[in-house]
Amino acid sequence: MKLKSNHITSVFTGLALVAASIFLFSFSSTTPDTFAEDPAGAVYSDNHHVMIFDNAEKLSVKTDAGTVAEVLERAGIVISEADTVEPGLDTTINSDNFYINIYRAHPAIITVGTTSKYVMTSSYDPTTVAADAGIDVYDGDTVEAVVSDNFLEAGSTATYKVNRNGGRTITVEEAIPFPEEMASDPNMDAGESKITQVGEDGAKVLQYKVNFIDGVEVSRELVSEKVTKEPVARVTTQGTKTTSAPTTTNTAISPEQAQCANWARQAGVSEADLSAALFLIYHESGCRVDAANASGAYGIPQALPGSKMASAGADWRTNPVTQIRWMAGYVSRYGGWQGAYSFWLSHHWY
Repeated sequence: MKLKSNHITSVFTGLALVAASIFLFSFSSTTPDTFAEDPAGAVYSDNHHVMIFDNAEKLSVKTDAGTVAEVLERAGIVISEADTVEPGLDTTINSDNFYINIYRAHPAIITVGTTSKYVMTSSYDPTTVAADAGIDVYDGDTVEAVVSDNFLEAGSTATYKVNRNGGRTITVEEAIPFPEEMASDPNMDAGESKITQVGEDGAKVLQYKVNFIDGVEVSRELVSEKVTKEPVARVTTQGTKTTSAPTTTNTAISPEQAQCANWARQAGVSEADLSAALFLIYHESGCRVDAANASGAYGIPQALPGSKMASAGADWRTNPVTQIRWMAGYVSRYGGWQGAYSFWLSHHWY
């Protein structure tokens, strides 16, 4: 997935603009891309292993980040609009041994006739560079790299030339997004999921007849379309095995938990859910209303940030009932206290 818009920097109009681009590129080329250390005090779970490749650099992390974008943000890795990240920033991190590749953009100048365009591109393929610059390459055209003896004209910028050869058709390749499929596994705990088949985009080739007026393209007509690669579905398998949570009928509440149990009842926790709720509460914070850690998590439910609990009451900092009431809303994403308890047994977090 490309992280760029179709906006292309306008045509060079003078040597001053070229010199400015040379300076900027020269500056960036002397500053190698590096990976930042994890922020001081950051607390991440070891839920997933992710390997990041950024040009010649690589970084291995253990993280509970939800998406590629969040992984890169936590690692302090900055992405420009012209860089390419594979898979895309919104891709979910839901498997171990997950790989992220970053292809850094570099400057290029594309010349068509008397017109030149400047573009930041992550590709070194001449035809792709032309496409990144918004220049159509018709069937029969050629794009070649140009070696310039004039450093002030080209500097460190790659230069390419499009040779028009009178083509009247254009062939383009488009991706066919892979579909998502779900599967179930009765031997895997409920709440647990994993990718059992990696998705892969397909591809198709389309050819258009191009209509020109006075040498300017005015329309296209589809001539042919051929699938060259079928997409492969990404299959995510979810567990369906359930583990019953403890109830007040089979797990006694210890005397030291009696006060916390009363707070939970006041927060609306039912007797059937009480032991499951106490299990989660004590594993999160020991039922301490002022529990805090370096990550910024706070209170009985270890909300991050603690201010989230304001939705349950203005006294969220000091009132255990308010905090447990907010926690009850949080565990609803697992179907309630019992579902959250089952998930915790499988993952040791929720």
